[in-house]
Amino acid sequence: MGTVSAVSSADAPSAESSAAAAVRPVLADAVDVARAALDELGEGGIGAHLGVTGDDDCAATHRFVAELPGYRGWQWAVVVAAAPESDHVTVSELVLLPGPDALIAPDWLPWNERIRPGDLGPGDLLAPVSGDPRLVPGYVESGDPEVDDTALEIGLGRRQVMSLEGRLDAAQRWFDEYGPDSEMAKAAPSTCLLCGFYLPLSGSLHAAFGVCGNEFAADGHVVHAQYGCGAHSDTTLPTGAGSPRFDAYDDAAVEIVTVTRPEPAGDETAAPATDETGRPEQTD
Repeated sequence: MGTVSAVSSADAPSAESSAAAAVRPVLADAVDVARAALDELGEGGIGAHLGVTGDDDCAATHRFVAELPGYRGWQWAVVVAAAPESDHVTVSELVLLPGPDALIAPDWLPWNERIRPGDLGPGDLLAPVSGDPRLVPGYVESGDPEVDDTALEIGLGRRQVMSLEGRLDAAQRWFDEYGPDSEMAKAAPSTCLLCGFYLPLSGSLHAAFGVCGNEFAADGHVVHAQYGCGAHSDTTLPTGAGSPRFDAYDDAAVEIVTVTRPEPAGDETAAPATDETGRPEQTD
């Protein structure tokens, strides 16, 4: 028995290109030959014949529904061939291909392209890629005058420092989330630059960015100097804000309440008449 190969849908012939190729009758009529080849394979799950498409003048592909567990939407493809002027066909290849509705895995991506912000967890190691454009060697000027001057003065430096491109990328990310165009900043009474909780960054980014130190606002996040929120240090509440004021309730005071007793309902049966001593009067 032969082996079955599975190829991606990109290798499957498209319906448009296949329909344009003329199929010789000897190739188109080889449905039984193609099915017999699949039966001989012994995998089972051979369904209805879906059609035939021409590959060239000497080859065509017959397709059958694959009724294998876990392969819904896949198709058996059998390539048959015949020499020019020949009335005899041979089987060239048997493959299992995904159909238009088949469930297939997404295109493979290298690990460094699958990582997203927030994926790094405790104990994980994430090294920068080789030639990371965000970093430059520490002995090369970074383009930041304050960093370069300081490193020159003290004779020290890190092995790598952030490049101009890396700083611009970071600034763009911070600007998008905590910048002046955000909905929070548009409704703020003032800007972070004038806020007492604003901690400016050092280096070339200090003029535009800082860290918020207000635990009730963007605490610990890098914010733009023109960002703002309602927790600004100069925020004052408008007059009349807050809960309304009422006098305290004294639950120890005694309140006198007049209770009106209802009149007793009259008895429908009259009481017997009595004399002056209270005894019932005698009647004849």
